[in-house]
Amino acid sequence: MSAGTDAHERAVLGKATSENFPVAPFFVPRAWRADLMAVYGYARLVDDMGDGDLAPGGRDAELLGLGRDRADDRLAMLDALETDLARVFDLRGPAPRHPLLRALGPTVHRCGLSPDPFRGLIEANRQDQHVRRYGTYDELLAYCELSANPVGRLVLGITGTASPERIRRSDAVCTALQIVEHLQDVAEDLARDRIYLPAEDMARFGVTESDLAAPSGGAAVRALIAYEARRAGELLNEGTPLVGSVHGRLKLLLAGFVAGGRAALKAVAAAGHDVLPGPPKPTKLSLLREVGATLRREG
Repeated sequence: MSAGTDAHERAVLGKATSENFPVAPFFVPRAWRADLMAVYGYARLVDDMGDGDLAPGGRDAELLGLGRDRADDRLAMLDALETDLARVFDLRGPAPRHPLLRALGPTVHRCGLSPDPFRGLIEANRQDQHVRRYGTYDELLAYCELSANPVGRLVLGITGTASPERIRRSDAVCTALQIVEHLQDVAEDLARDRIYLPAEDMARFGVTESDLAAPSGGAAVRALIAYEARRAGELLNEGTPLVGSVHGRLKLLLAGFVAGGRAALKAVAAAGHDVLPGPPKPTKLSLLREVGATLRREG
């Protein structure tokens, strides 16, 4: 791997520090940390492709066998990534081209991971290219099934703890975390011509798209955000027993995921549910407090 490629890979992985929850904290076993970061690197790469947030210069396109001039063709990039993903699972064929997918290979084979969650993340980002509004809450949940739930299933696969009940609880947590992120990023998403607030809810609260483009939220927007935040909180409550179903350092890791969602919701509430000036972010202290509270409830 060249120094340039290595720096490129580090730049993608470095985005882990900006997430609401700890991606691969120091206290988990080293093997888990490596596997969690490999999965995170893949998921971040897919999202950056779908959002048009790849590093400039077309290096990712070149790594995937496309011309650098194709880097802005998001669907072509996602197709090329899916082709490279297939190489991860084909031990008899050529190695993956992209370094983040080469790093994913050992994790996939050591943990016996299925390709389905990885494909789901690609499909979610394909959907982002042509679906920019969601009419109903159920439609949003179906999107989260592709965009968020695969990550939790991969964590359970890495730690060897998957079961139907844990997957159900994990899906609730992951969907909640996705909705919370959408609430924090309403203004940023609108700038990309995307709205993840269900149209039926916007109509119920009398919120228009122009209201979402304002510098700050009026009473109707804040009431809508509070309503969606309550829904996300209910999903977190539904999924939280996942934490009590495991032991040791995995319990602490999963508590961190739940706590990240709770702390973010508290940050949104502390901002008066006005998310339009910018994403309300939790402090490290509030995250630690929520970890402790989650462990006390589920310990």
